[in-house]
Amino acid sequence: MMKPDFSKMTRQELRAYILANHEDDEAIAALIKRGNPNSPKFPFPKTDADLEEMQEILRDKLSRK
Repeated sequence: MMKPDFSKMTRQELRAYILANHEDDEAIAALIKRGNPNSPKFPFPKTDADLEEMQEILRDKLSRK
């Protein structure tokens, strides 16, 4: 059986493929590599104040778990 071309699949098609073929590590890696387009984007800290703000955001998120 030939594997589909994961790069030509939409995110939804790839997710459906993985649900049907959950043992296919290559497909799972392809989905993870794409990332989540809905995840928040944070700019890279450029100053010490930016770095402190990023650390505070991470502390807040980790304390919620």
